[in-house]
Amino acid sequence: MSDQAPSGEFVQSFARGLGVIRAFDAEHPELSLSDVARRADLTRAAARRFLLTLETIGYVRSDGRNFALTPRVLELGFSYLSALSLPEIVQPNLEALSREVDESVSAAVLDDTDIVYVARVPTRRIMSVRITIGTRFPAYATSMGRVLLAGLPDDALTAALDASDRRDLTGRTVTDRSALADEIRNVREQGWSLVDGELEAGLRSIAVPLHDRDGRVVAALNVSTSATRDSLERVRDAYLPPLLRAAATIDAELRLV
Repeated sequence: MSDQAPSGEFVQSFARGLGVIRAFDAEHPELSLSDVARRADLTRAAARRFLLTLETIGYVRSDGRNFALTPRVLELGFSYLSALSLPEIVQPNLEALSREVDESVSAAVLDDTDIVYVARVPTRRIMSVRITIGTRFPAYATSMGRVLLAGLPDDALTAALDASDRRDLTGRTVTDRSALADEIRNVREQGWSLVDGELEAGLRSIAVPLHDRDGRVVAALNVSTSATRDSLERVRDAYLPPLLRAAATIDAELRLV
């Protein structure tokens, strides 16, 4: 969420309603009224009003005890995805890349301090959390996130690092601000990022940037694998070349948009 102070045009009730929707995620697909109130930082009475409103217009369902989102919430993101040419350009290239490397491949964009998945081709389950379109992870601890952060101007990068909740997710996560800044500068220079077990133990991922017609970094592309299957050297030597080729193909198509 942006740190920008609300203006006089800010509609607090609308923001709180969106907060109720965001209370649900892959780890919490069903929530009780008390759960929603706690996760959305609302009173039970306010949470109940929002949930009943969302249920009335079809975005939430209830079994009388717990609440869950309905598929209709996808409409909220469809306008963004349908207006964005990136997913439709990326997806066939992801499928070709996945066939070539026989691993899961993804594309993501930066949203404040998180990455958000916009396209994906999974080959096997390599994370405890199921990744789908719209899944979010903290940018600082991911290969795609570091590529996207490296594409920011220095002042925006500084702001992003300051705003990040730099928690130790696995015991290997780099959380020191100075060390992260050094790593991101290195990513900026070499043009790719390799992260080993910082988001989830045993997960290795390598990512490269995608650029628009003006050369700005607009997304990132990655290959993910397991530490039990691939050494760091193999991740770099076997996956980086096809990843760079796929990114070059996508960049060429994005220049035509």
